[in-house]
Amino acid sequence: MSESRIERVLQNLESQGLSQMLVCDPMSIWYLTGYYTEPYERFLGLLVARDAERRPRTVMFCNRLFPDATGAAQRLVTFDDTEDPVPLVAAELDATAPLGVDKMLVANWLLPLMDARAASGFRLGSWAVDAARSVKDAREQELMRQASLTNDRAMAWLAAQVREGVTEHQIASGLLGEYRRLGAQGHSFSPIVSFGANAADPHHEPDDTVFHKGDMVLFDVGCKQDAYCSDMTRTFFTATPTACQLEVYETVRRANEAAEAIVRPGVTFAQIDLTARRIIEDAGFGPYFTHRLGHQIGLEDHEPGDVSATHDEPVRAGQCFSIEPGVYLPGKVGVRIEDLVIVTEDGCEVLNHYSHEATVLEV
Repeated sequence: MSESRIERVLQNLESQGLSQMLVCDPMSIWYLTGYYTEPYERFLGLLVARDAERRPRTVMFCNRLFPDATGAAQRLVTFDDTEDPVPLVAAELDATAPLGVDKMLVANWLLPLMDARAASGFRLGSWAVDAARSVKDAREQELMRQASLTNDRAMAWLAAQVREGVTEHQIASGLLGEYRRLGAQGHSFSPIVSFGANAADPHHEPDDTVFHKGDMVLFDVGCKQDAYCSDMTRTFFTATPTACQLEVYETVRRANEAAEAIVRPGVTFAQIDLTARRIIEDAGFGPYFTHRLGHQIGLEDHEPGDVSATHDEPVRAGQCFSIEPGVYLPGKVGVRIEDLVIVTEDGCEVLNHYSHEATVLEV
């Protein structure tokens, strides 16, 4: 159990007027305790509160079917499939105070707790844990660097797989083996491999489309290594680009680099998004930049707190997020360039080092 992380969550709760929270997100439980299991339809929860002396108090609720959770919290409450966990949880709560619940507590468990009047009220408390997870400590930052280094190496492998007659699915299917060879444990999300006009679909799923020389090629991929995620996108030419293709590419590249250049504590997520968006709009491609600029990342590929024109919160040192502008001309051209950045005390560190320069692959 991480006492410092528990304390940060408690302080965040108190800033919301809450004194207790039931954490049910398995990844957040792992973040706070080092214990991970996937409960599926069964109940798993961690109570975070303070005792009468204002000391942190943690209670883990765990089905006996799950791996042993001894030591994950100060107190362990177990049950089996024949027992209802709701009364066990209610017995540990302060019924006179509101309870913070996280976004992963399903109605199947939340509604019975409400019916039992286990707390004086129920409020969404996910922000308390999300905000703690958002700021990475030195160890987490190093793990993010290493995962992105692996992703850089995998991008070079991907580029080398492009050849006449290969399909999107064939390249995507081979990536897991390369990640494992490089030391990662798996994908952080399903890889995107797009040939030609398929790249104009931002979330195209690899299919049996066959590569032909001259197609533009887009790779959006990420690995999970030592629990932390990477994510990057590069777009390649396979013949001399047309004027339109090159204009789109260079517009996206400039948008990416301009946004990265302004990242520093105090600048808002909205300002970062708008910096990239205005470059794309000024080039006449505004309607074809159809998504937010980025997302936070860490233990999961997409974590709360997006990089968008409506997110006015200032960024903080230690936060890690993507910068991924794109332009998608339906049926014609799709370009996205994505890096991860970690906010530093006076700027940001770009975690991806694979070149942004327009590159024609030899195929």
